[in-house]
Amino acid sequence: MPIKYVHTNIISANWTQLAQFYIDVFGCQPAPPARDQSGEWLSRGTGVKDAALQGIHLHLPGYGDEGPTLEIYQYNHMEDKPEPTANRKGFGHIAFQVEDVGAVFEKVIAYGGKAIGEVVTRVVEGVGIITFVYVADPEGNLIELQRWG
Repeated sequence: MPIKYVHTNIISANWTQLAQFYIDVFGCQPAPPARDQSGEWLSRGTGVKDAALQGIHLHLPGYGDEGPTLEIYQYNHMEDKPEPTANRKGFGHIAFQVEDVGAVFEKVIAYGGKAIGEVVTRVVEGVGIITFVYVADPEGNLIELQRWG
């Protein structure tokens, strides 16, 4: 079987609220069923002692039912994380291509997210013109909003 990208996971303090943010702001759609999983198999696979989780997969906009999903899970026991910053080692952000960066920026804020940067436009030599900004969802996960033109 060839390798195929399937999902990106976000661990959430409140999976239902965070999933609703991505549904309301970006038009993601639930990919049932909701998950409620626990047991030795989950602990062994994740390396998390006594693991139990709940959550859901969301279809990402632009890919239909067969595309990769955003997996939002909440564990029974959670570790704290530092404040978001664009230059932290490891996974940095997810990105959405949008028609109007400023309008979606405002929508993110209206739905409980926060500004990380400011909307900027720049010519990228040999590629095109990008308008983009970094924001955070209500739980501090970084999102890039971008439009190439």
